[in-house]
Amino acid sequence: MSIAHRVRVEDVTVLSDDWYVLKKTTFSFQRGDGNWQRQSRETYDRGNGATILLYDPRRRTVILTRQFRYPAFVNGHDDLLIEAPAGLLDNAEPEDRIRAETEEETGFRVRDVRQVFEAFMSPGSVTERLHFFVGEYQPGDQTSAGGGNEAEGEDIAVLELGIDEALAMIGSGAIRDGKTIMLLQYAALNLFSKAKANEAGALR
Repeated sequence: MSIAHRVRVEDVTVLSDDWYVLKKTTFSFQRGDGNWQRQSRETYDRGNGATILLYDPRRRTVILTRQFRYPAFVNGHDDLLIEAPAGLLDNAEPEDRIRAETEEETGFRVRDVRQVFEAFMSPGSVTERLHFFVGEYQPGDQTSAGGGNEAEGEDIAVLELGIDEALAMIGSGAIRDGKTIMLLQYAALNLFSKAKANEAGALR
């Protein structure tokens, strides 16, 4: 259902156009009771992105990365952040972009990928919509060491973890990245549970 008829934009001011675009917008919004309320919000537009969980259902493993994230560091996370591979679309199609980003970060050449859902990660202030993918991998699919783009300041380590270990790391706080938690929980419910059930059926 469209709500465009309930929004009247009155003024837009660009506060920053350096790395990405920060805007302050004044608008009126028609509330549920029919009254119009004037509001002001700041939005940070960095474009849309994509992320992927590479998984091996036979060995019950996943591929993650570890890298430095300054915003997390200044908010008290005194460690590298463990994440699923991800990147901004930069005007590319989500599937094309995540294939290229995965190979750049992890060295794995992605085979078949499947988009499983989309989500707004911080809709109170950030416009980004993230496309979530999953894809199977085998050890032989890694064609390089990965590591990311040094010119962009990336220094990425590649991790292969068992799914049970990765899920336990959410509980311990070792994994705190939102998109990664969502993908790991999706995998636990939809990917590895099916693989386990298929294995059990084959043994009967």
